Amino acid sequence: MFFKKKEFPEEGELVFCTVTNVQYNSVFVKIEEYGRQGLIHISEVSPGRIRNIRDFVKEGKMVVCKIIKTDQERGHIDLSLRRVTEMQKRQKTDERKQEQKAEKIIESLATQLKKQPEKLYEEVARVLLPKYELLQYAFNDVVETNVSLEKLGVSKEYSALLEASVREKIKPKSVEISGTISMKSYAENGLELVKEALVAAEKTNKAAIIRYLGAGNYSIEIGAKDYKEAERILKAALDAIEDKVKKDKTTEFSFKKKEKD
Repeated sequence: MFFKKKEFPEEGELVFCTVTNVQYNSVFVKIEEYGRQGLIHISEVSPGRIRNIRDFVKEGKMVVCKIIKTDQERGHIDLSLRRVTEMQKRQKTDERKQEQKAEKIIESLATQLKKQPEKLYEEVARVLLPKYELLQYAFNDVVETNVSLEKLGVSKEYSALLEASVREKIKPKSVEISGTISMKSYAENGLELVKEALVAAEKTNKAAIIRYLGAGNYSIEIGAKDYKEAERILKAALDAIEDKVKKDKTTEFSFKKKEKD
C-alpha cells in the first residue's frame, strides 16, 4: 500500500502489523501504517498461559494489533494482540481492503495518464488526506454526496477522470432488511385477494421485492441507503397488505422479520 502515516501512533489505535521476528517471550512487528517497529510481549499475545508462542504467531504473518504504550523519545511502541476483538479485526480488515481499492483506482488512472502511480497518489493524497483520514472516505463522499474532487483541491487535469473511475468502481452503501409474509385466504377468490395485496405492497416502492416461498409464505426484501429508510419502506409495504386484507375477514396475514446476523 502507498498509504503511510508520518506521525507517531496513538495509544488505543488499531494497526496492521507484519510479524518480523518471534522470540521466546516477545514478538517484533513492523507497523504497516507507520513504517515503524513495535513489540508484543508474550503476555499480550493471547489470554491464558502460552506454552509455545509460535502456536499463535509466525514470521511474515499479518495481524491486527492495538497500541498500548508509546515512548517517542526512545522510539518504543508496545502492542497487544489479545486486546483486539474479533469485530475490531473484521472492521480493520475491511478498512484496509477498501483503502487498497481506493489505491487501485489511483493506479489505474496513473496508467491511463502515463504517470507513475506513487507520484499520482502523493499528489492526490496531499490535498485529500488533510481533510479525510483515508482516501476511501473522500471517494465515498463522491459517490454518496456528489462531492467535487476539484473543489477539494485535486488537479482539474484529472479530477473529472478520477471521479468517473470512483463512481464506476465504488457503489453507494446500502443496507438490507427482510422477513416472511404469511397469507391465507378462505374466500372463493382467495388466491386473487392475496395476489392483489402483494401487488399493492410492491407498488409502494420498487425497493420492496416479494418472492413466493410456498405454502402461503412469501419473502420480502428491502434495500435502502440506511436502516431508517428501509424500515419506512417495509412499513409502507406491510400497511398496503393490511389495507387489502382488513376488507376481507376470511384472509389471515402475519409478518415475521428476519433477525440480523
